[in-house]
Amino acid sequence: MPRRSYDQYCAIARALDTVGDRWTLLIVRELLAGPRRYTDLHADLPGVSTDMLASRLRDMERDELVTRRRLAPPGVAYVYDLTPQGRELLPVLSALAGWGGPALGERRPTDAVRAHWFAIPLMRRLRPLAAEHTGAVEVRLPEGIFHLLLGEGRIAYRDGALEYADARLALDAATCRELADGELTTEDAVLAGRLGVTGDTPLADAVRGTQVGVATMS
Repeated sequence: MPRRSYDQYCAIARALDTVGDRWTLLIVRELLAGPRRYTDLHADLPGVSTDMLASRLRDMERDELVTRRRLAPPGVAYVYDLTPQGRELLPVLSALAGWGGPALGERRPTDAVRAHWFAIPLMRRLRPLAAEHTGAVEVRLPEGIFHLLLGEGRIAYRDGALEYADARLALDAATCRELADGELTTEDAVLAGRLGVTGDTPLADAVRGTQVGVATMS
């Protein structure tokens, strides 16, 4: 099927020709954590139909945002992974998270939630630490666990727990949202008992005591 276009000689319109369809950027959000199987993507994109997800993934392969590959033996499943071009959308999602964060408010009864959906907003908050520290931060919410990798001014996230982490954070979704939006400092969250930080490392100490501000990803 030919790709639909706005037919406008505008960089924004060209970008939306590729990523403006419903679900595309949320698929990118999921794949920024690393390769995912189709079934895993479907499980963490509540509300998307199987036909829609398959169609979007085909479109994203065509547009060279994702690749599909088979796992090495003994694995038999296929996984989807972002291309370098797809990973360049991280600053776009970071900006959207910053813009949309204040609209979250209280969680609605119909709202689905996954722990790793807070990763990109939290990355904005903790990115200043990546300029001075290298290490891994495990983040544990009641809904699940993800971890952040810091170093050389960069920060990335992955799903799941770590055997070793320089710092381990325990908090709930509301606290994570307030930290990401700048309503709450990490220091105040620790003092209020809303954020638990464990680890005897400079990175853990920085999370406990540094009032880092929101930064724009680049």
